[in-house]
Formats: sequence, C-alpha cells, structure tokens
Amino acid sequence: MIANKIRRLFVSFPRKSKQLIMASVDFCVFVFCALFVLRFLFAARILPIDYLIIGVAAGVIGVVVGWQQGIYNTIVRYVGPEYFHRANISTAIAALFIASLGVAIKATSVASKWTVIDPFKWAIFYWAIVVLYICYSRYISRTFLTQDKSITDRERVIIYGAGSAGAQLVDCLQSGKLVLPIAMIDDDASLYGTTVRGIPVYSPDDIEEIVRLQGISRILLAIPSASRRRRRIVIESLVPLPAHVQTIPDFQDLVSGKAQFDDIREVELADLMGRSAVPSDPQLLHACIEGRTVLVTGAGGSIGSELCRQILQLNVKKLLLFEISEVSLYRIDRELRRLIDSSELKCEVVPLLGSVCDRGRVADILQAYGVQTIYHAAAYKHVPMVEHNLIDGVRNNTLGTYRLALEACKAQVESFVLVSTDKAVRPTNAMGASKRIAELVLQALQTKWKRTCFSMVRFGNVLESSGSVVPLFREQIRQGGPLTVTHRDITRYFMTLQEAAELVIQAGSEADGGDVFVLDMGEPVKILELARRMINLTGMTINDKQNPDGDIEIIFTGLRPGEKLFEELLVGEDVFGTKHPRIMRAVESFIPLSQLEKMLGRLSVALGDQDCVATRKILFEMVDNYKPTNEVEDLVWMESHRDEQLLDVSNVIKITSHPKRNKFVKGTLSPDAELNRDNET
Repeated sequence: MIANKIRRLFVSFPRKSKQLIMASVDFCVFVFCALFVLRFLFAARILPIDYLIIGVAAGVIGVVVGWQQGIYNTIVRYVGPEYFHRANISTAIAALFIASLGVAIKATSVASKWTVIDPFKWAIFYWAIVVLYICYSRYISRTFLTQDKSITDRERVIIYGAGSAGAQLVDCLQSGKLVLPIAMIDDDASLYGTTVRGIPVYSPDDIEEIVRLQGISRILLAIPSASRRRRRIVIESLVPLPAHVQTIPDFQDLVSGKAQFDDIREVELADLMGRSAVPSDPQLLHACIEGRTVLVTGAGGSIGSELCRQILQLNVKKLLLFEISEVSLYRIDRELRRLIDSSELKCEVVPLLGSVCDRGRVADILQAYGVQTIYHAAAYKHVPMVEHNLIDGVRNNTLGTYRLALEACKAQVESFVLVSTDKAVRPTNAMGASKRIAELVLQALQTKWKRTCFSMVRFGNVLESSGSVVPLFREQIRQGGPLTVTHRDITRYFMTLQEAAELVIQAGSEADGGDVFVLDMGEPVKILELARRMINLTGMTINDKQNPDGDIEIIFTGLRPGEKLFEELLVGEDVFGTKHPRIMRAVESFIPLSQLEKMLGRLSVALGDQDCVATRKILFEMVDNYKPTNEVEDLVWMESHRDEQLLDVSNVIKITSHPKRNKFVKGTLSPDAELNRDNET
C-alpha cells in the first residue's frame, strides 16, 4: 500500500521536477564514483584541490553529456534497449573528458600522484562503474514504477509466436499494468527450453497443460507474417481451449504503420476460412482507373466504401462518391480525405448526394464531370428488408440500374461494372430476383450500345459487411447471447471485403461487353459451425444439452422470408477461366432489349401503383427459376389488406420457360411513357 502511494507520488511530479531529481542524483553518484576509483581502486594520494576538481568535473561533465544525449528526456517507465545504448555512449564521452582533465592535472601538478596513475586506465574503471549504475538504477526504477498491480492481480496470458513480433509484444505487456505474459509457444523446436525477454518458450503440445495449470485466460497470436493457411491451422488447434484467442495485426499493417505490435484485436474470421490471398494483377487493377474520372454508386456502403479506398490508391484522377445516405456519404468522404492527406495522394474527391433512380440527377453528374468508369454498388441487399419493403427494393435495384446504365450509354461512359450477388441465381426472394433483372438489363443494353462496356460481378457474402452475420454474432456474444441461427444446415460463401473489391476491379478490366463474372468463393461455410467457433475463440463455452452450464446458447429461429439454405453462383453450366485464377466468365441467356424494355415499362407502372401482387407477377415473368418461399411480405401492403383474403400468387401464376414469355407482354403504354409515369408518381 505504501509502495503504491510512493509510486503514484513520483508519477504525479511535473516532468521538469523529475528531470532535475534524476540529474541531481546522478551528479552525486558520478562524483562519488570518480573519487571511489581514485581513492580505493588506485590508492591515489593527490592534493585535495585535485580531488575536488576531478569529482566536480566528473559530476558536471557526466550530467551535461547525458542531457545532450537525451537520457533525461526518456520516461523511465518506458525505457528500452535504445536508452541503455545512449547511456553507454554518454558515459564513455564523459570518461574521456575527465581522463583528459587528469592528463592536464598530471602535467601541471608536481605534488600529484597522477605521475604513477594512467588517467585513461582510471577512466575505463570509472566508465564501467557508471554504466552499471545507470543501467541498474533505471531498470530498478522502471520495475518499481510499473508494478502498480501485484502479479496475482494481473491477467495471465500466453503468447503464440516467439519471433520478433512476440518479443516486442512481451515488452509492451510487461511495461503495462494489466497483463502478465506467462509462456510463449512456437513451432520451432530449437527454441524449446529457451527464454525470450525472460519468458520460457514451449511446444504447442504443452499449451493445453499450461492453460490448465497456470489459469490462462487469453492466448495472443503473434505470428503476423504467417500465411492464412498456417494461421487457420493454429487457430483451429486453439478453438477447444477455454481461453480467449486474440491476435496482433497482420504483417502488412505493421509495415505500413497502420497498426502497432500492441494493437491487440479479435481473430479475423478470414483466418478461420484459411483462404490465402492471390496476388493482384497491377495491370488489371489500373486499366479502368488510372488517370480517369470514376463514379462509385453506393459509395458509403460496405462494398462501395472499400472500392473507394482501393480506387484512391490506383492513381485515379477524380473520384465521385454517389450516395443516397447523407451520414454514409459524410463518413466515407472524411475518411478518404484523411487518407489523401496522410498518403499525399493527388486526387479530387467529390461527394454527391442522390439516388440512382433519379435520371435527371444521374444525367447531370455524368455530363458535368465526364465520367469514364462506373462501379455500381448501390442496391438494397438485405433479403428480409427487401421482402418487407418490396416496392422500393425492386424499384431501386431494377429501375435504378436501368436508368443509370441508360444515362451512362448516352454520356458515352467507357466502362460500367455492376456489383451483383449469388442470390441472383435461381432466386427465392425479391432481392435476388431484382438483382438478376439488373444483370439482364446490362446484358440487353450491351447489344445496342457498343461504346459502353458493361459487365457484372457475382459473388457471395462479405465478411464484416453491414449485412453479414459476423457483426451480428459479435454483438450477441458481447451481450451474453443467445446467438441466433436461422437453420441448423444453412451454409454461405464468404470472402473478405478487401479481396472482393480487388476482384471486382480486376474483373471489370477483363470485360469484353455484357460479361457475367463469377468469383471463386472457395468452400461454403456452415453458419452453425461459424457460430460455435466464434463463441469458443472468446474463451466462452456453448450452452447445450451436453453442457447445460455453458455460457452462450445457440437458438434456431427458422428461415427468414425468401432465405435459401444454400446459395449458388451459376445460372447455367457454361463457365470459362480468365487471366485471374479466382475470376470466371459465365455464359448465360438474356432477354432481348425490345422485350425487356416492355417488361420494365409494365414493372414501372406496377411500382408506381404500389401494387405488390402485380410487381411480383412481373418478377416471375422476367426471371427464370424465381421461386419465392413466402407470400407477399411487404409491410405496408399487408397493413392495407389486413382484412382481405389475399390470393396466393404462387398458385395463380404459372412459371413459364423463356421462349413463352412473350404472352405476358401486354403493356398498353410505351416503355418511355410508362417510365415517365413512374417518375411522376
């Protein structure tokens, strides 16, 4: 208790006061060391005035040189190896100065015993004693000032990785007050039995016993340069242990300065997938961006914002951020401007509010800025949300894409890339059907407008995106559960946000016109297994029949409206490789433009009339294999027709094959007139 009060008293002193105290103590010690070496090691009997000169000179010169070398500017609690290096240099310089003074005294003082003492030999002994004093005094002071908590009160952790990253992490933790490193684990057998920064190194085979015997609560991964595959193997081995697994940032973030060694974070789910990144093709990345004016729609969303971050690094001339949400636009605009300032990039960022459904706004933007490349990421993508808001969801995803693409053709935009989804393949929900229509729109427009190169990139779920299950699980774990899984057998494809954006950019550069690109998503992941791993990695246990005393329960809520158990990526079987090993080109049928425009005209009328049944009927006509698993779920429609007996649309609408679609085309207005009517509505 008294020691803690003394520590806090010293820490609370003003910085100048601490420096003066250190310098004063050092002055006295330097004087004492000089006289000690003279009197007791060399038994020098020199004149008292010579003693006084040597002693005072040793103190003054030692402090002055030390101050000049910065040993009094360092905070003692955080001293490291570089501090002791500076202390060595400063004491050596001071010893040389004092030795030179001894030579002068020897030459001028007849009565001095310096005649039998070599001043430089004396200086070596003096330097050795002073170095020992400085090193040990600072080390003891640092230990005293940082031990504000007893060892028994600190959280006990294991560090996995005994390399340079692990060593630096030990330094960071030992200088803190909350965490105590107990052991280090490494795969290198030559390190077993050794110590790193005083911490013993063990084999991975010993980790379970160490966790059990030492009461370990956390395991920190310090293997930033390991491959994804290696990290996955390590993490899989740690999942069964009753300890919270965390990691330091990956090697690229450490090298770029985006993160520090003590920046401990949760294990990234990408590490659990074991999917190693494929190097990007610089030529494909720059082809549609470098020196160009680029527009990103939905720039504030998960995919849109990551596209903007990467485009900014590719020497883009001007980047237009088009976003319907003011808050999202404000955030990504600020982030990009900070990135430009910190990286000294030369790019003009233009934040633009608006909707892709507003043809006038879109046309004005494309003409005013001379847009050359468009990445269309603006869409409503959350399946239940689109089901509950059918009219606006379909309007935004279908007519919004049609109007944006048509204005892009008129403005002679060179490249147009649509960010699509695996839910567009044999859709069971309105969101997937609307995204499939967006694909059909671009394929059809390509047959008429040759100057604009249209392409669409289809992929599955993105880890950490706003609609992903991962952030939901993390929030539920923080709240103590339960974790909600819709079905025991549900599976999804996952990829990282960064990889998805990189592949979208590269796929767009490979387009010949009207291409449907499908990204290699790897192996599908079972959501239930993902939930279990996330619980285990936090050091908690699953509450189930086998373990009724577990921490967090997993409950099954049933499939949501329009949700599928398994997602697919291909409509047909024709698929070919491209220059990039994770980008495939699919060959799929589409609706002729003249026929498609008539259908879009009728869809526009149905949307303008807020007619959910008619809207759904047209989705059936336009999209092959659209098989919804639910009735109309639009919240406003259900509230308005609460007392009516609604027809089961799936029983009265016959799903027809592609060649027979013409019998449904019965619009009485021209496509332009119907679209104009929708605008007026």
